[in-house]
Amino acid sequence: MLIVVPSETVETERRVALVPEAVKKLSKIGLSLKIESGAGLKTGYSDQEYVTAGAEIEQDRNLLLAKADIVLRVQKPAIEDIDLMKTGCIQISYLDPYNEPALVDKLAEKSITAISMEMIPRTTRAQKMDALSSQANLAGYVMVIVAAHKLDRILPMMMTPAGTLSPAKVFVIGAGVAGLQAIATAKRLGARVEAFDTRPVVAEQVQSLGAKFVEIDLGETGQTEGGYAQELTAEQLELQRQGMKSVISQADIVITTAQLFGRPAPKIVTQDMVAAMKPGGVIVDMAVDSGGNVDGSVPDQTVDVGGVSIVGMSNLPAQVCKDASQMYASNLVNLVSEFYDPEANSFALNLDDDILNGCVITTGGAIVNKSILSLRNQES
Repeated sequence: MLIVVPSETVETERRVALVPEAVKKLSKIGLSLKIESGAGLKTGYSDQEYVTAGAEIEQDRNLLLAKADIVLRVQKPAIEDIDLMKTGCIQISYLDPYNEPALVDKLAEKSITAISMEMIPRTTRAQKMDALSSQANLAGYVMVIVAAHKLDRILPMMMTPAGTLSPAKVFVIGAGVAGLQAIATAKRLGARVEAFDTRPVVAEQVQSLGAKFVEIDLGETGQTEGGYAQELTAEQLELQRQGMKSVISQADIVITTAQLFGRPAPKIVTQDMVAAMKPGGVIVDMAVDSGGNVDGSVPDQTVDVGGVSIVGMSNLPAQVCKDASQMYASNLVNLVSEFYDPEANSFALNLDDDILNGCVITTGGAIVNKSILSLRNQES
């Protein structure tokens, strides 16, 4: 089978689907690989490094896609790329299938087997393939570094002959993978950290990192089977906002990480909460791409509201593209290796498998994912 890696076409995307080390691993199990010329340059990898690792370099993007048995990408393919791919090809990348119905329909129409990396189930067996978690880890780190760079003071306490500087106060909203990494990073930099999550079950994890868990009584909350926070009612959101407002008013940095998979992000930091923050404060909104957690956040812009900087940086993992590519490539290698049958030289597409059942969106000319089909039925 031939695996191909085309260059990413989204302007802000600096990651690449496979790094040279990943090429070596896939070559060893009998797969052939072709990389589009220049695909790794933004990440710091030359064409020669891929050749040394065992791949061929292809200059012609159209020819590359036309020959592919498996296409590995970071971002979802453009419609014109799908037209170039052959029937039966396997396309693996982020697909945003809940919000991209036209893309999903096109993939089905072309009889392409589309695997969405967002839909990898959060199970023990699938952990090594879980790209959402691997990339969220890095996003959590980046948010704190961006905020620290923007803040007009240092994060740690510092005792000097000229006097003592108190530590900065950081408030992290959401203690999932990204939130926990943000907490850990802020603590390593010496900040005083508080955190809140609608799931009381994560309080112990927050405290184990040395942060204070802010308790707000919201009534009955919890998490889905996949480990995501359940959507709050309007009444619960209002209780949450009131409880957080006093914490935000004392914070130097606020990090928001609240996202609902497949749905718009909840608006949890309102204009009056931003107004309550001290001038010079910084808010970083991780959810800006899906609607934003913060009133006034704008994708890829820093907005000044009464002296408070609201940073809306999209595609946070791409800011550390070298490590992000390494981790994402590892997720892909683990996924392909798990289901590639070297004797048959084919990808074993068994939809009874719990991993494939969750992440295969289209195959054989049809939409087969139960979650996407359920959404379509609700909309019709």
